[in-house]
Amino acid sequence: MTYKIGYAWSVLFRLFHWAFALSIITLVVTGLYINNPWTNTVLEGSRSFPMATMRYIHFLAGFVFTAAVAVRLYLWLFGNRQEKFWDSAPITPRNIKNLFSTLAYYTYLTDRHDERLGHNALAGTAYLITIVLAAIQFISGFYLLYPESLFWQKWGVTLFKTQQQARFIHHILMWYFIIFAFFHLYIVIWNDIKSPEGLISSIFNGRKFHRSSS
Repeated sequence: MTYKIGYAWSVLFRLFHWAFALSIITLVVTGLYINNPWTNTVLEGSRSFPMATMRYIHFLAGFVFTAAVAVRLYLWLFGNRQEKFWDSAPITPRNIKNLFSTLAYYTYLTDRHDERLGHNALAGTAYLITIVLAAIQFISGFYLLYPESLFWQKWGVTLFKTQQQARFIHHILMWYFIIFAFFHLYIVIWNDIKSPEGLISSIFNGRKFHRSSS
């Protein structure tokens, strides 16, 4: 069986991926600190302001997170073939079939793998859910950050009612992204071992291996 190299991910997609990943790590670390500070409270107002620093880093990472989501939405519409929404979303008979065959493959019910240059439908479904939740996350974040903004207060009150409820949802969704990150790492490592696609290297160089039709 012969394989050939295909160009899967554009530079913009790879920048989105790493901006999204690094911002999530930063947001989780600073978010956990904001929720439950682990430094000595004597530091506040004396030699340093760790809470203010953590909040500032959290806000900066939140803007990067939001920009990354906006880039992904753009690529869903205007990216290359592999990056567009309908290539992997479970909205076509081909993708729905691929969704179940991929689930069977990952759960060891079959050894058949429908290789794709882009995402499989299971990944497409997971990323769709993740981007929707990411939008809810940054809306709740800006609702909390800008209590004086009529724009964000309108969205916040409509979606979350009170700021306390928005804060609770914001915290709960953080755990979704933590769990998602662990599953994502497990799947890509597992896939890289089981399949010669070169999935991990593709997010650095944009290229994957796929079966040659010749």
